[in-house]
Formats: sequence, C-alpha cells, structure tokens
Amino acid sequence: MNREMLMLVDAISREKTVDRDVVFGAVEAALASATKKLHGGEVDIRVAVDRDTGNYETFRRWLVVPDVAGLQNPDAEEMLSDAKDRIADIEEGDYIEEAVESVPIGRIGAQAAKQVILQKIRDAEREQLLSDFLSRGEKIFVGTVKRLDKGDIIVESGRVEGRLKRSEMIPKENLRSGDRVRAVITGVDPTQRGAQIMLSRSAPAFMVELFAQEVPEIEQGLLEIKSCARDPGSRAKIAVVSHDRRVDPIGTCVGVRGSRVNGVTNELAGERVDIVLWSDDPAQFVIGALAPANVASIVVDEERHAMDVVVDEENLAIAIGRGGQNVRLASDLTGWRINIMTAEESQAKQANESESVRKLFVDKLDVDEEVADILIAEGFTSLEEVAYVPLTEMLEIESFDEDTVQELRTRAKDALLTMEIEKEEKVEEVSQDLRDLDGLTPELIGKLAGGGIHTRDDLADLAVDELTEMTGIDDESAKTLIMKAREHWFTA
Repeated sequence: MNREMLMLVDAISREKTVDRDVVFGAVEAALASATKKLHGGEVDIRVAVDRDTGNYETFRRWLVVPDVAGLQNPDAEEMLSDAKDRIADIEEGDYIEEAVESVPIGRIGAQAAKQVILQKIRDAEREQLLSDFLSRGEKIFVGTVKRLDKGDIIVESGRVEGRLKRSEMIPKENLRSGDRVRAVITGVDPTQRGAQIMLSRSAPAFMVELFAQEVPEIEQGLLEIKSCARDPGSRAKIAVVSHDRRVDPIGTCVGVRGSRVNGVTNELAGERVDIVLWSDDPAQFVIGALAPANVASIVVDEERHAMDVVVDEENLAIAIGRGGQNVRLASDLTGWRINIMTAEESQAKQANESESVRKLFVDKLDVDEEVADILIAEGFTSLEEVAYVPLTEMLEIESFDEDTVQELRTRAKDALLTMEIEKEEKVEEVSQDLRDLDGLTPELIGKLAGGGIHTRDDLADLAVDELTEMTGIDDESAKTLIMKAREHWFTA
C-alpha cells in the first residue's frame, strides 16, 4: 500500500505539474481529516508521511496558549502553566504532540480521499498560477469576461482569473460575456473563493496606468503623473509635471490631434480628462486645477489646509461645475479644501474675520479698537503672533514704541496662558465615552471641548460641516467620526 501511495504521488505530481511535496501535503491532509472524524472532529491532528518509504505517523496535538487567554477549544489547546508541567522549556505558541493510531489508507473513503487530494492540488495549481502572474509585475489586467458571480464580473486572462466588483466598474458600463476588458490590479484577496485578483476600472490608478501605456515619456521618466481625481465615466483631472525642460507635459499627454488622451477616453466610456500642470506652489496648483475657470484671487489657510478662491460672476458656474463636479475634482486632485466664492462674498468674509480678530484683540489685550486695527493692518491675526513674532518685526510698526510693543507681548502671553487653563478645564468636562472614541486625538478633543462638545451624543448631533468648521478636519474624516459617535444609537 505504501508503494502504491508513492506511485500515486509521483503520477499526480507529473500529471498536474506540481511539486511532490504539495501532493504529499494533500495526502497528509486527507489522512488527518479522516483521523479527526474518528476523534470527534474538534481535535487537531497532524500526519507525517515519509517521502522515501511512504510510511506515515499520526499525532494528536495541543496548541500552548497563555493562561490569561483561557481555553477556547479544550480539545486542541493547553494552557502554558499546564504545558510546562510536562515540558519545562515549552513556550507559548508551541505544540504538545502525542502519537495516536494511524488510520489505514484503506479505511478512508476512496472518493473522500480523492476529493481532498484533488482540491489541494487545485489550490496549489491556482496559487502557482497566481504567483507566476504576479511575479511579472503587470499593473493592468487584460482578459475576457468569463461569467457573472453575485454581481461581480470574473475576467479570465489565460488560466488566471480576476474579480471586477460592481462598485469598481464604470457607471452605466454594460459588460457582457466574451467582452475584452482591461482593469488595474488593486490587490489580492486570499479570502475570496475562486478569483482572488481584485480589479478596478473606476480607480484613479487605472487612468494613471492607461496614460503610462499611451505616453512613453512617462515610462522613460521624462514625465510624471503626480495625482489623479476621477468621477468615473464622466470627468477626470490629472496633474502632470515634466522632468525635462524640452518636454511639454500637457501637450505630450494630449498627443498629436489628441490621439493619446483620446486613447484613454475611449477606454473609459468617453470620460473627459482635464490635464493640469502640477506645481509645488499649492495656490498655483489649485488655480490650474480649477481650469477652465479663471481665478481672480486666492487666500491660503495653512492651518485648516483650505483655500478661499475668488472668481467673478461669469466664472462662478464654471469653477463649481455641474453638481459641484469641477471644484470637487480639483479638491481631490490637489488635496486642499477649496471654497469658491464671489468678490462680494470674499469681502464679507474678510470683514467678518477682521471683526472677530478686532474683538479678540480688544478683549484679550485690553486695547482700544484703534490699536487693534493697527495690528490687523500690519497682518496680525492671532494672539500667538503678537506674543511670539520676533521683537524686531513689531518694533518696525511706526505707531508703536518699544514700551508699547513689550506691553502688548506681555498681555498676549498672559491671555494665552489664561486661555490654555480654561481650555484644560473644558477638556476635563469631556466624558470618558467621548475620549474613548476611535480616531479622536487629544488635539481634536480640545477643539471639541472648546466648541461645547462634551459627550458622544453631542458629537453625534453635529452635522458634517459643523464638525469641519470646528476642527478643521476634512469632510470624509468628519463623517466617519460622526457615524462612529452614532453607532451606540443602533446597538443599545
């Protein structure tokens, strides 16, 4: 029987073109499965087959777990303290093994054994094919629609399959069996049965890879796509930069008579692409990203990572775009929060901000409005600036002498200290359930406390725009925090 098993292993190994160890592993799994059934199914069994003789031994084993964890499965686990009574130098994560009677191969249902072995072989073949495919380093998966699987599309390329989920398809795109498909590889999901290569046609990375194929200068390193934002099937923006002064980044990506950009557009169901010149100056980058709208002026708020962009009435609709599409894509492309406004709205906002700063200086520095206006005119917008801007810069203000400057700096520092003490007192009022919420940093907790948010319910009651205004975080992060705060409403 042992000789027959060796012959069977060799035959399957040659027929399926898999390593003998893989086949032996399948045989061991089949024997272990049969032995587990004899012992009740909850035990852990290991079978070791000698690769030369075909003889095999069977062991029942227990995993050594820490005492504090307790036993989740007493039939297959043993606590560390008990294990050390048997083996002094055993460690957590080791196994204790005990030889048990081996099940004769003849006792295993031939069909059951065959099924286990063939399944293991199929798994090994699939893993080998997957490994070989991924080792080629291809980023674009090119294949044919094979079938539908619970709304997902299975794409076949040779003997390898990829999974294109409905959420990763281009909206309104109708793919049918036999259609040729290209998609970007986003990763491998080993938990998926069948096709494990995950694909996407809606991800920004797909557009980036399509341009890389259409534009040789990208592969040569002369051009680089710095970022991409998409509204799949409708419109997209990419930011490009040239690393060679002789190469025009936008013209190169467009191609002769639009041949290159049209190649990408045709693949993406007519998705229109705006090609933007990338700049390391954030304001200039945002101005380019908002094209074709013309920007009148722009104000950068580094602390909130936001920009107020002023456009005239003629450009307002263009800057915002249909359904806010243009400004949304520009924001995604640049990574900055963009607020589009008219000149009148900008003036009103600046007036409100100036009034707020004026009130702050009057109240905290105990000065009249004239002194506060002088500080505002010189560009001061916070107590921190008054307290810690280099003394030489403040002495350059013609309206102030040295004594006045020193007094203003002292008052500003005292006010900041008082405000910090008040802030700490407010933070102490924050409930523990809010402090324990995932994603809240001490800085965010302080901002929430300053806004009168002390409990998880207070946070849950906020709207997204209220939270972003209070903390300066982006809309997506604000939405996530609010939803986490509301979770207990549905689980209580």
